[in-house]
Amino acid sequence: MTKEIIAGGLIVLGLLSTAVGVFGLFKFKAFYMRLLVSANVDTVGMLLMLSGACVMAPNTAFLLKIILIMVLSLITTPLSNHATARSAYTSGYRTKS
Repeated sequence: MTKEIIAGGLIVLGLLSTAVGVFGLFKFKAFYMRLLVSANVDTVGMLLMLSGACVMAPNTAFLLKIILIMVLSLITTPLSNHATARSAYTSGYRTKS
């Protein structure tokens, strides 16, 4: 019973974080601010939801697979967002200041 409550709470927090981030995407007009919000929301929301799945993991093999996905996400999300921002910057995209 306690595992279900903790897992459900983590998943709900992840969904709320993602929903708030979507509103943040609509709030900001600048490309780089939107990129920052999407990177943070994607990472935090997914990690919270996967943490909830870790709590409810039926066996160790499933738990290790989820942890591997979390580690790979922590590595690839910042790298892909950096590559996107660098590509925009080197192609000449600038924000108005």
